[in-house]
Formats: sequence, C-alpha cells, structure tokens
Amino acid sequence: MKRVTIKDLSKYLALSTSTISRAFVDDKHIHPETKRIVLEGAQKLGYRPNPMALSLKYGKSKNIGFVVPEMTTPFSSTVLRGVQNVLYPLGYRVIIMQSDENPEIERKNLLLLEEFNVDGIIINLCHETFNQATYQQVMEKGIPMVFFDRIPPRTLDVSKVLVNDNIKASLMVEHLISIGRKRIVHLKGPSSIRNAEERASGYRRILTKHQLFDPQLLVEPQGMLFQHGRDAAKELIEKNIAFDSIFAFTDTLAIGAMNYLLEQGYRIPEQIAIASFSGTEMATIVHPPLSNVQQPLVEMGETAATLVMEKINNAVAPCQSVTLDAKLIYRSSTLGNPV
Repeated sequence: MKRVTIKDLSKYLALSTSTISRAFVDDKHIHPETKRIVLEGAQKLGYRPNPMALSLKYGKSKNIGFVVPEMTTPFSSTVLRGVQNVLYPLGYRVIIMQSDENPEIERKNLLLLEEFNVDGIIINLCHETFNQATYQQVMEKGIPMVFFDRIPPRTLDVSKVLVNDNIKASLMVEHLISIGRKRIVHLKGPSSIRNAEERASGYRRILTKHQLFDPQLLVEPQGMLFQHGRDAAKELIEKNIAFDSIFAFTDTLAIGAMNYLLEQGYRIPEQIAIASFSGTEMATIVHPPLSNVQQPLVEMGETAATLVMEKINNAVAPCQSVTLDAKLIYRSSTLGNPV
C-alpha cells in the first residue's frame, strides 16, 4: 500500500500543508477545531507525520540524544531507564547512539544528533579531551549537553552527574586490606578518562598509606571488555606476579579476570578476592557474587534527564554538578578468609 503523504491529507481536507503541519506541532495559532479535523483526518487516512521534518521546520524535535560508550552491559541500559522515567511522560523520545569507546565515532554521533535537531544530549564520554571542541560546537548551536559518570575537564562549563570515585575506590581498597589482603591488583580504566584516574588515585593513596603499594599491581588492560579482564589476569599469572586480590574499574573487567582464575583452579575468595566499581546486575548473577561499589544508575539517569530539561526550558539556567552517593556492597567474592 502506498504511503499517505501530507499532500494527500491536504487534498482530502482541503487545507494547506502548512496548516496541517502546525496542527501536528500544536502551534498556538491553530484553531482547536481545525486541529481536531486534521488529527481525525490523519487517523482516517492513515497519515503519520515525519517528526524530523516537523522539527526542522518548527525548531523543536521532542528528541533527546543518549550517547554512551557501549550498550553491551547493563550499565548504560540501567541509566537509560532513569532517563526514560523522566522524559517519556513529557512526550520526549530518546535516540540512542553508541561510540564503541571510539572518540571519532562519538564525534560523528554528536554531529549526526546536531543534524537531527535534537533538543538536548545526555552523554557518557569515551575520552576526556578528544571531543571538547565538538561539545562546544554542539552547545553553541543551542543544544544543551549533560554528562554523566565520565565527565569532561573543569574548563568546560556543563552540567554533570557523577559519584565520588576517589573516596569510594579508597573505601573498597580499605575493605580488602581489612580482610587481610596485601597484594591488591587494580585493573584500571583508560588514562584518558577522568574517573579512571580518580579511582586509581584512591587505590594508590590507600595502599601507600598502608605501605603496600607496588606499581606492578597497577595494571591498565587493553580495553574494558570481559576478554580484557581475562587477558590481564592471565598476564599476571604468566609473569609470576604474586597477588591475593583484584579491584577492577568495571564489573566486566572483574568478571573476566574472575572467570579466568576459576578456570585455572584458583579459589575465589579464599586465594584471590575480587571487587569492582560499577554496580550493574551482572555482579549478582556470577558465582561467587561480586563485591562492588554500587552506583545509583537509575537515579543517575533521572538526574541527568532533569538537568537537560532545565536547560531546554531555560537556556540561561546555570550549569550544575550533582554528586550522587554510591554504596559499598560486600558479597561472597571478598567475604572469605585468605589462605
């Protein structure tokens, strides 16, 4: 069946295409009775307006971009749930884009969202400095941006939602020391990401305080997938580097390392305790369940969405930095006596 166009509807109703377009964007100059006629006629003919064309013509798309490094793990999808909790009741749609931890792909995604004329962008960046000029360009076009979890340098005036990475990482390392662990590996995130450096700094500070810091145990994997965690654990074993625990930047790295160690016959947590910083549901569906710093991911999404709506409704509203609390959850992967 041929798709019904706005010209077909215009001919059917004997109304101009501009009048029909205004009816669909709820233009204040359109008469309520005319709007009713247009909507009823569209339903009868099966006409569906092109939201992209309407947004380009009338300046508001009711679309929000959601740009994240990956959608493989539950991290981004859980934050997205919070974003939707706020935006869907307001009639907004969310356009999801994945950067694959590649700054160039992230840049192209942002420029594409700019072309789509989105009303705002919520982003978890993949490199702290690479796309600063692009962020600035997008915002200068009147598209507000809100950053969550991973944030840009302080020189960029933007709203952001985060947790205190340094302090929470420090507390998890203190927990590992309190259960008798002295050779604690940190599988860190990329050096190009601020919160990776914050967590590594907290790790280093606590171990230095206890005179336990060994630079050999501060390891940066080749990436942040399960396989990269496996590879890092394998390399530590093959190099005969002694360790009795692992604190990983993410659940994926921790679980990848744990799976490899279990395959090699190591007992978790008796021989090697494992903890992470993330707080996704993955921590509870592996065996043994994973101790971690549990970030309030749904709240993070809700807060980011609220901040972007504030900017959409008031372009001169001041930027805000919101720091959420994270909980330390101790599970079986660290609750055992070392041997």
